[in-house]
Formats: sequence, C-alpha cells, structure tokens
Amino acid sequence: MANREGEHPVHFDELYRELILDHYRSPRNQGDLAKATAAAEGMNPSCGDELRLGIRIADDIVEDVRFVGQGCSISQASSSMMTEQIRGRSLDAVGAIADKIQQMLTVDGFDVDADAVDIGDLEALQGVARFPVRVKCALLAWKVLAQALAEATDREVADDTEIQTRVIQPAKR
Repeated sequence: MANREGEHPVHFDELYRELILDHYRSPRNQGDLAKATAAAEGMNPSCGDELRLGIRIADDIVEDVRFVGQGCSISQASSSMMTEQIRGRSLDAVGAIADKIQQMLTVDGFDVDADAVDIGDLEALQGVARFPVRVKCALLAWKVLAQALAEATDREVADDTEIQTRVIQPAKR
C-alpha cells in the first residue's frame, strides 16, 4: 500500500502533533524499573530536559523498559513512544529502529522508508527535524538508550558533545 501522507500534509501534521501531545500528557512506561539489566541517564543542557532509563534484557530481547524524566513535551513524548516501540523486540531490531530515528531527525532531507524499518508511531517525530533547536529534545531518549544498551552488551558508545549521557546503577528492588 502506498504512503499517502503527502496528499494531506496538514491532516497528518495535526495527527502527529496530537500523538506527541497524547504521549506527553499520558506517558507510557514511566517510572523506575526494578531489576533492570542496565540503566543510563542523560540531559540536554540546551533545553534542560533530563531522562533516566532502565532496561531489562533477557535472551537478547528487551523484556521491559521504563523511564523517569522531566522536560519539554517533545523529550517526554519521544521517551514514551520509544519505550512502546522497543519493548518485546530483539536487540538487533531495537538498534535498527534507533538508527532510523536518529537518521530521520538529523539527516537533512531524510525521508522515512516505511518498508525498511518499522518505526510505527515514531514517524510522528519526523516533523521535529524541521525545528533544529528541538531535535536534541527528541534525540535525548535515543542517546540514553544507546548508553544503556552499550552497558548491557559490554560495548562502547560514542560520546555526544551536545547530549550528555552516563551509565548509572540500575534499581534492584
């Protein structure tokens, strides 16, 4: 089925805006995660957004993921949307989704290929790319996720000079 978004751009922009506001007003998967495999936190100093993420991985599957944060509607909605999309997925699938979102938000003129990687409702974040000052808000959750996954898989993550992340001790409750 062809993507018909271009035929009604205003309609889809409104739907995407509403989806982001819905996740901001009613965030999913918010709270500390007991018995997390790994946890990380980060902040966007240009906006003041803060995020702490806990992730539980079993057999290379994201079994559970939760976040605690404060900040603007875009950072909090991105966090909520991310947790919904990655729960129950393999680490490979999560990596592909994370790469696609970061490309979508940072590569000039990038167009989401819906058939390449299923990003679901995360496509709503594509509009954020039009506002460079807000891109870091949307990226915060994904940078913190990369840090947590790197910790869980004993890999290194590239430092980001603009969005600071660090590994933290997971909740053991």
